[in-house]
Amino acid sequence: MKKITGWSLIRLYTIFVYVFMFAPIVAVILLSFNPEQFGSFPMKGFSFKWYIKLAQNHDILMAFKNSLILGSLTAVVVTVIGILAAIAFIRYEFPGKNALNTLLLAPIMIPEVILGVALLLFIRWLQQPKSFLLLLIGHVVITLPFVLLVVQARLVGIKREYEEAALSLGASPIQTFKEITLPLLTPAILAGMLFAFTISFDDVTATLFWSTASMQTVPVKIFGMLRNSVSPEINALGTVMLVLTISTPLLAGYLVRKFSRET
Repeated sequence: MKKITGWSLIRLYTIFVYVFMFAPIVAVILLSFNPEQFGSFPMKGFSFKWYIKLAQNHDILMAFKNSLILGSLTAVVVTVIGILAAIAFIRYEFPGKNALNTLLLAPIMIPEVILGVALLLFIRWLQQPKSFLLLLIGHVVITLPFVLLVVQARLVGIKREYEEAALSLGASPIQTFKEITLPLLTPAILAGMLFAFTISFDDVTATLFWSTASMQTVPVKIFGMLRNSVSPEINALGTVMLVLTISTPLLAGYLVRKFSRET
């Protein structure tokens, strides 16, 4: 009889933890194909009924459109800010650099509930209504630290000698950035942009404070649907969200490896 060791117990405990974490997700995916109104195991057949209903739900489609537009704009805006800020912090010296860098990275350490309430109170203090612009500003604040950290880490690994050589050969600073720095930064830029999109697309905690009845994202819509009743459409919607949120970071990792090899 094989003796049970401490490592065996650790492995069993690890497997148990993973099963406990992922079993509900697997159940949601399976129940999204259940033809019955109320989910139960074993399932009585296999159907795309709830996906068809999901595609015909105008409110959910609008929420998807809002999430895609918001996530895309957030990714673009935060990437531009992240690139400029990273270059300033890594390549230049100026008063208050460390304080400003810490300020831009602070949102990653502050609970989203606090950020949501703080921005909402600030907008109300300015006597401005909730709007899409408020959502965009909030998501930029939330995602900026992630993009900034990724781009800074990549920029630190790019030797300054490459840029100095281009400048010494007569290239302008803009040409140097376009021909030397930007290609080397491309993996980090793509990764940061895709991660920003994923974080924005999935965010629900802070977005609850900033969204309006006409401007709701998919996570907020799911939260609202769960407050009323547990519809099988939620399982289908959750599965679609799961596919998107998993495939986007995987795509980011693939692009990073691909461009890293090319550069």
